[in-house]
Amino acid sequence: MTYTLEPEVIATDVEDGVVLLDQRTGRYFQLNRSGATTLRLLLDGNSPDRAAETLAAGRSEAAGRARTDVRALLESLLKAKLVVRS
Repeated sequence: MTYTLEPEVIATDVEDGVVLLDQRTGRYFQLNRSGATTLRLLLDGNSPDRAAETLAAGRSEAAGRARTDVRALLESLLKAKLVVRS
């Protein structure tokens, strides 16, 4: 399964991450650097588990936490209808 931004969502890189504008509601959402990296990995076709592996980058002790964080962010983005499954 892959993920894409909802067509009415605009992503803009900022110094500390990325800002998402939902043009349907006018609401802004800000992701920090690790959230922005996670979003890019998911939008580039990586599964949540693969994105977590990339974020943990050889630190096996961090892998479990990364999986939890990636899944939580993805669920938040899906719930807010900023990202859709494609």
